[in-house]
Amino acid sequence: MTASESTLRRFLHGLPGVDAVGLEARAASLGTRSIKTTSKAYAIDLAISMIDLTTLEGADTPGKVRALAAKAVHPDPTDRTTPTTAAVCVYPDMVATAKAALAGSDVKVASVATAFPAGRAALPVKLADTADAIAAGADEIDMVIDRGAFLAGRYLEVFEQIAAIKAQCGDRARLKVIFETGELSTYDNIRRASWLGMMAGADFIKTSTGKVAVNATPANTLLMLEAVRDFRAQTGVQIGVKPAGGIRNTKEAIKFLVLVNETAGPDWLDNHWFRFGASSLLNDLLMQRQKMATGHYSGPDYVTVD
Repeated sequence: MTASESTLRRFLHGLPGVDAVGLEARAASLGTRSIKTTSKAYAIDLAISMIDLTTLEGADTPGKVRALAAKAVHPDPTDRTTPTTAAVCVYPDMVATAKAALAGSDVKVASVATAFPAGRAALPVKLADTADAIAAGADEIDMVIDRGAFLAGRYLEVFEQIAAIKAQCGDRARLKVIFETGELSTYDNIRRASWLGMMAGADFIKTSTGKVAVNATPANTLLMLEAVRDFRAQTGVQIGVKPAGGIRNTKEAIKFLVLVNETAGPDWLDNHWFRFGASSLLNDLLMQRQKMATGHYSGPDYVTVD
């Protein structure tokens, strides 16, 4: 898509305003749905298969990344029917280690890039960061937008950066665009960022880095699900959604799956189109899965500590 500052501004500010009260009420209402027995077992396995198992710490070591990769392939070593996770997400310098550890599996390697988590770097630096991750074997790139540029109304700058990173990815890696919704201040801005990201070429739109106080919430994820639904209705192009940060237990994860099904529809109930950016979530899903299989709650000592 070709764009100018004026056309982008006119389009983005012409989007319908978000009814905040209505949005939060609908998210809360969908969160009360009760999921039982076989449906719950299906939802737990689906949620496990949608996790981007993540470590993004300055103290990450090759050993930690290899251990995380092993857990992604066999989340519960005592039960090989447990699904693998969707991906392992690491910094670019750990991509080669993750790729080698995951060789022969279906688990993808995702890498944060573009000066994560602040996104405050010149475009050549962001492109080099992305190129390094892809050269090392990344299947997916999680980029962050420049929130300062977006909030200052420099929409074309943000659009062009996303488009440039997408071009760098080519057909070698899928691109997830992180908005850091907790810093965008309003639901209207989240809606605008969602459309901006999709129009610029995002394969996924993602709530958060997990590095700020407010990350994924049912309301902001619902808003992004509405955006991808409406975008496909208008363009025929399907875009994925990834809530990240703050989703820690099975009950919360299932609420998000209900949001997906009831808002975007069952076409998104697949890890090609929906992901959880999480680490601690997996252990709770495994404990709940063990409880359903054995009738007993195993407790945290029966799962690995990441």
